[in-house]
Amino acid sequence: MAFWNTPGNQDPKRNFRFKVLFTGIMGTETHVWWAKKINKPNFTVAEGKHVYLGHTFYYPGKLEWQAISMTLVDPVTPGALKAINETIENSGYDGAPEAPGDVITMNKPKSTAALGNVQILQIDGDGNNTEQWTLFNPFIKKVAFSDLDYENDDLSTIDLELRYDWAKCETFSNGGNLESTFFAGT
Repeated sequence: MAFWNTPGNQDPKRNFRFKVLFTGIMGTETHVWWAKKINKPNFTVAEGKHVYLGHTFYYPGKLEWQAISMTLVDPVTPGALKAINETIENSGYDGAPEAPGDVITMNKPKSTAALGNVQILQIDGDGNNTEQWTLFNPFIKKVAFSDLDYENDDLSTIDLELRYDWAKCETFSNGGNLESTFFAGT
C-alpha cells in the first residue's frame, strides 16, 4: 500500500502550498507574501582531507548555509516595490547624500533589522504547517525587477536573493503538531 493511502497519514507535501512571512518589511506587523517561487534553505558541509601511508581519510568540517532566492508577486497594493526600496534604505543605503560628509553605508545590524524575521511555511491542504523554516540574521543580497514586455501577460515580479547566517527547520504532523526541530549554526 502506498504511503499516502495508509490510514492516518496525510497527503504528501505539495510544492505549490507555501507562503513567506516577513516582519520588517512594511512596518512592524508580520506581512504574509504569497510568493511564486522560493528555494528552501540548503547547506554544504566542508571536508578536511588527511593522507596517511597511501590512504586518504576525510573528516566533516564547517557547515555553511547557502543563499536563497525567491520570486515575489509585485502587487500595486500593498506597494511591494516601495517596500523593497524602503528596506534597502533602512539597511543604510543613501543614494543621494546631501553633502559628502553625510554618506552612510549599509551594515549588518541595519540590514537584518530592516528585513526582520523571514519564515518559509509549507502548508497542507487545510492550511496547517507541515514545515517551517526560520532564517536568522537575513539580509537582501540582490533585487531584480521583472522585465516589461508587451507580449507577456504574466504578473510583475520581484526576485530577491537573501543571505542569512543559519536556519531552523521545524516539521509538523497531524494538523500542525510540532514533530521535530533541526537547528544548526548557533
